[in-house]
Amino acid sequence: MADPKYKRVLLKISGGALLGKDGHNMDPAIIDGIAGQIREVADLGVEIAIVIGGGNFWRGVSASANGVDRATADYIGMLATIMNALGLQNALEKIGTMTRVQTAISMQEIAEPFIRRKAVRHLEKKRVVIFAGGTGNPYFTTDTAAALRALEIDSEIIFKATDVDGVYDRDPNEFKDAKKFKRLSFTRVLSESLGVMDSTAISLCRENNLPIIVFDIKVPGNIKDAIMGKDIGTLVSKG
Repeated sequence: MADPKYKRVLLKISGGALLGKDGHNMDPAIIDGIAGQIREVADLGVEIAIVIGGGNFWRGVSASANGVDRATADYIGMLATIMNALGLQNALEKIGTMTRVQTAISMQEIAEPFIRRKAVRHLEKKRVVIFAGGTGNPYFTTDTAAALRALEIDSEIIFKATDVDGVYDRDPNEFKDAKKFKRLSFTRVLSESLGVMDSTAISLCRENNLPIIVFDIKVPGNIKDAIMGKDIGTLVSKG
């Protein structure tokens, strides 16, 4: 078998990708499937960090638009990411993959606080590290948290795992003629507001030359294919 293309990666999982069709906020079958994909990659010796969203439980921006104080709405969203992180940790450890959750908001009874050097040490010991609680600050998304944590741990790339198989010029669920991009530059993503990640996250990645691959996490084997360097999803880079 060929060697993985990447040795250390950050996987950004959207909360929406965990949402089941029957309305479950955290569908057990979906989360077990994702855990299985992560174990498959961890068994190759790849160091994996994860930032997980909370949109399956709560969306701070939407709640703010409906009258909830924005800072309060964002803090509730941070708590939602911690619930998802604990659910994913449980699914991973059930199948024998050692996992640590680190939170940006102190919750010492259930997770470690985020400490950069400790996170890196966990990765070196081949433990999966899940970063929860976003950045710990309101007004910043989990996309920004993913870019920040990836840079802090010297990740080679960000894998943005969603329920869409790449980046399109418009919503493929609404427009059958939506065009999928195979390659995009950071500058084009920003100038055309293509919605890969929020502008703060994209700017961080552009300034530090940190590429992003966007792909559908619900397709079995996609995480491994991305790790092995197969041409899936959409690549966003300086290019």
